[in-house]
Amino acid sequence: MRRYAINILLCAAALALVGLAQADMLDKYVLTVITFMGINCIFAVSLNLVNGYMGEFSCGHGGFMCVGAYVGSLLSVAFFTDSKLFGAPLFAPELAPFLFPLVLLGASLAAALAGLLVALPSFHTRDDYLAIITIAANYIIISIVENIDAIGGPRGFSGMKKAVNAMSDFADCPWMLIWTLIGVAVCVMTVYRLMTSTYGKGVSAVCQNEVAAEIMGVDTNRVKIMAFMVSSGLGGLAGALYAHVYGYVNAQSFNLLKSTEGLVMVYLGGMGSISGVLMAAVAFTLLVEALRFVIPWLNDGLHALSLLPAGYELSQIWKWVIIPLTLILLMQFRPEGFLGNRELTQVFPRLKRWITLK
Repeated sequence: MRRYAINILLCAAALALVGLAQADMLDKYVLTVITFMGINCIFAVSLNLVNGYMGEFSCGHGGFMCVGAYVGSLLSVAFFTDSKLFGAPLFAPELAPFLFPLVLLGASLAAALAGLLVALPSFHTRDDYLAIITIAANYIIISIVENIDAIGGPRGFSGMKKAVNAMSDFADCPWMLIWTLIGVAVCVMTVYRLMTSTYGKGVSAVCQNEVAAEIMGVDTNRVKIMAFMVSSGLGGLAGALYAHVYGYVNAQSFNLLKSTEGLVMVYLGGMGSISGVLMAAVAFTLLVEALRFVIPWLNDGLHALSLLPAGYELSQIWKWVIIPLTLILLMQFRPEGFLGNRELTQVFPRLKRWITLK
C-alpha cells in the first residue's frame, strides 16, 4: 500500500480539482489555465520522447498537434453535431461522454500516421538535417490544411463546442478538465512504460550511438518509426484536447512558434526526464499567463518614468522576447534544465518507496 501512496495522493488531488471546479470554487480563467497546463504537459512529454530519450532534434512537433486538432474536431462534429459539412450526426449527442475517447483515439492515430510519414525519410538523417525535415513537415501540414476550403481553410474550423455542450447536457461536469487529466495520465504512463520496455532500451541505444546500436542488433529503423509514431500520436492527443477547449481551431495556431514552445518546455525541464518536463510545462504555462499581466504593468511603469514615447505600448509579443531570454540565461547557468536526464525519484531516492508506475 505504501508503494502506491503518491499515486493515490495524485488521484485524490485530481478528484479534488474536479470537485472544486464542479462546486464553482474555481473561476473559468483559473480552470482554463489549469487545463492548458495539462495540454502543455502532454505536448512536452510527447516531444521529449524524440528530442530527449532518442536524442534526435525535431523542431516541427506543432504540425502533429495540428493534425490531431483538426482530425479530432472533424470526428467530433461528425459524431455528435448537425453540421453543413457532414449533415446529421452519426450518434446521438447524449452518447458524447461515452464516445469522446474514440475522437481522441482517432486524432492520435491520424497524428501517428503523420509521424510515420516523417519518420521514413529520417532513417539516414540526424541533428540539423532532421530538424530541417520536421520544420518542413510543420509547414507542409499547415499549408495543406489552409488549402482545404471544406474545413475552413485559413479561416479555421469550429463546431466542436457543441460536442462539449452535449457532454455538459448529459452531466454538468468540467468535462475538458477531466479528459485533460486523463490524457496526462495516459501520456505519462505510455512514455514511462515504453522507456522501461525492450523498445525503450533500443531508443536509449540509438541516442547513445546509432551505429553501435545497429552492430548490437538493434533495428534502428523500427525503433525510430515506433518513437516518432508514439510521440506524434501523443502530440495529436494534445491537439484534439486543445481544439475542444477553445471550440475553434486555426492552422496558424500550430506554426513554428507552437513547436518552439514545446522545445522550450523540453529543454527547460531536462531532456530525458518526464518529471522535469512536467515541471517545466507547468512553469512555462504560469510564466506565459503571468506576462499577460506583467506587460500592462510594465507599460504603466515605463510611461510613468517617461521611458516610453507617448502613445506607444509594449504588446504581448514581447513575451517572446522575455521567454527566450529566460531560456538563454538557463542555458548559460543551468544547461541541463531543471533535472537534466534524471527523474524526481533519482534526485530524491526515498520517493521510490511511495510511487510506482507499473
